[in-house]
Parts: sequence; structure tokens; C-alpha cells
Amino acid sequence: MTLYWRIFLLNAAVLLAAVLLLLGPVTVSTPVLFGEALVLLTGLVVMLVANAALLRFGLAPLARLTRAMATADLLRPGSRPNVTGPGEMAELTKTFNAMLARLEAERATSTGRVLSAQEAERHRLAQELHDEVGQTLTAVLLQLKHAADRAPETVRADLRQAQETTRTGLEEIRRIARRLRPGVLEELGLHSALRALANEFTTSRLSATTHIAPGVPALDPATELVLYRVAQEGLTNTARHAGATRVEVRLRPEADGRVTLLVTDDGRGIGSAPEGAGISGMRERALLVGADLFAGPGQGGGTEIRLCVDGSPSGPGPQENAR
Repeated sequence: MTLYWRIFLLNAAVLLAAVLLLLGPVTVSTPVLFGEALVLLTGLVVMLVANAALLRFGLAPLARLTRAMATADLLRPGSRPNVTGPGEMAELTKTFNAMLARLEAERATSTGRVLSAQEAERHRLAQELHDEVGQTLTAVLLQLKHAADRAPETVRADLRQAQETTRTGLEEIRRIARRLRPGVLEELGLHSALRALANEFTTSRLSATTHIAPGVPALDPATELVLYRVAQEGLTNTARHAGATRVEVRLRPEADGRVTLLVTDDGRGIGSAPEGAGISGMRERALLVGADLFAGPGQGGGTEIRLCVDGSPSGPGPQENAR
């Protein structure tokens, strides 16, 4: 039975009850007596309550679907409202579930293209920084050294200072290039890349350590790139916002064949702050490889980033597309 006919019949039942009340033994005098008014008001209240209850029961599936629509999040896929209710309500729920699945698939596809383009652009920028800017600064260093060796004492100190400043700039350019393109990930693998990444974030105020459990299976390049980028973003957030003194990166296999990446710190935690672009970016990357991501307070305080990926190889991802 359609929603139209259900509402029509519910209201028809209430109106029929009102007609039966008028045709019953109850009479109305002029002026209306108190007892007669009480009977009429009681009948009106009963009809309104019955109508409200019947409408609430009939529209309950629509209310559940409305709540599901309001809470749907494409970055947290998989949640679907149950198909309940008769007729077009069940059909509407099925249509919404199909639409949500299509949107999630389209979001994953478009995100994959965007991230592939980002990785390609990172690769290009890192190559230009290394080949163009890096070589230019190296030539400047050699020229400054040659000039300092031949310059008089009055300007030699200034040339040495310029030489050190240029060398510092060259190291910064190389560090930026390494972050843009994780060459160590391509050359030495995920384990060495995570250790090198932790070393980059270790300072006098922050201790970054890496723990790789034995038995981690070999992963495809797309999954390794997602794990590396999530760890990189987690360490970046810790260094910039957490006010932490210690951060740990852990990679371990699970009994169900999955692999878990953990980034935990002892900082102030996320609290009630809304998720920013960094965490949203991690969720988008997790969608590319069908991974589950948790970002929230850790068990011992601070912040915990947990990414669980399938240990079996999958298809090509952003890294292959970027090459």
C-alpha cells in the first residue's frame, strides 16, 4: 500500500469515528451543557491522539531514512540504513542505498585521480628541485669556495659565511625534495622509509621512534605509499600542533592477515576540535586501498592514528600512476 493511501485511510478512520460519535446517543443542547462539552472534548482529544499515533507509526521508516541521510559521510563508507517499511518506503531506502554506494565509488575514483595527480606533481617538483635548484646551489657553493680561497682577508670571512648559508639552503632544498618524493620508499622499501621519516622529525624537543614488528607481509606499492603518507601526515601534525615530547610509529601484522600502522604521541590530543584537512586527507587516502582509519584520543592520552590495511596485494594506485 502506498504512503498516500495509508495516510488517507488513517485520516478516514479518524473522521469515521467522529461521524459515529455524532450519530451515537450523545446529543448537544443549546446552550451546550458541561457534560456534553466534556464528552465532545474527550472525543476530540482521543481522535487527535489516535491520528498522531497512527501517523507516527506510518511515517517512522521515513524518519529513520531522514536520520540516515543526515549522518551519511562519504569518508566513512559502509553504513547503510536498513530496508524497512512497506511499499515505496522500502523502495526509497533501496534507492538511497544505491545512490550512496554510487557516490562512494565516484568519490573514491575522483579522489584517486586527484591524489595520483598530486603524486605526479610532487615527483616533478622534487625532480626540478634536485636537478635545477640543487645543481645551481652546488655550483654557487663551488664558486664561493673558489672566491673565498683567493679573496683578501677583509672579505674572506663574509664569503665563508655566504658559503655556509648557501650550504644550509641546499640541505633544506634536499629535505623538501625528499618529503615531496619518498625516494627511500621506492629504493629501500617501507620499513626503511618509516625509519628515515621518524629520523627527520626527531629534534631536541621531540623524540620520534619506529617499531617494525616481524612478520609484516609484502605490500603492493599503492598500499605502501598510503601507509607512508599517513605516517608522514601524523608526524607532521604531532610536530606542529600536539606539543608532544614523544611520538611512536608502529607497523605490525594482525591475526586476520591485515597490517596496522599506529602513530601515537603524548601531546594534548585532538579534543573536541573538528577534523582538519590533514585528517580528511588521510581518510581519502585510506579509501583508495579499502583501509580503515581511526583518528582520535589515545588510550594513554595524546593522539592516536590507526590505519588497518589488507595484507594481500591489490591493484595499481597513486604511486604507479605517478610514475
